Amino acid sequence: MELSNRYYRELVFWVGILATVSYRIIILLNRLPQHIWADVAWYIGTIGFVWYFAHRYRIENKRAKLIEDINLIEKIHNLKTLTKTDCEALEYTLSSLGSSKASWNYIVIFITSALALFADIIIRFII
Repeated sequence: MELSNRYYRELVFWVGILATVSYRIIILLNRLPQHIWADVAWYIGTIGFVWYFAHRYRIENKRAKLIEDINLIEKIHNLKTLTKTDCEALEYTLSSLGSSKASWNYIVIFITSALALFADIIIRFII
């Protein structure tokens, strides 16, 4: 599937969220008598992170290659006229930066990590 496809980006966003939550609930699932659920969460989280970060790697490489291939930074620096390809590359790069939901994944990672940390401290030291 095309990396810039809106539905694929949406899918990868939710895969990242699911992976993050799966990793964070392992601490709670380990308290259950059946550890199979912690194992399931670990596999879901690991596979999800592999998929999510592979996607992010491809996106970052595509952006960097695009900028380098058309020498966009130098053209902008020298205020040269941009070609149609240059404009399309700049439009893609700027729009993908503006529509990226990566920051939301980072927020979820931060919040769920903090909640997991507090839950572990409560479980270990208070309960």
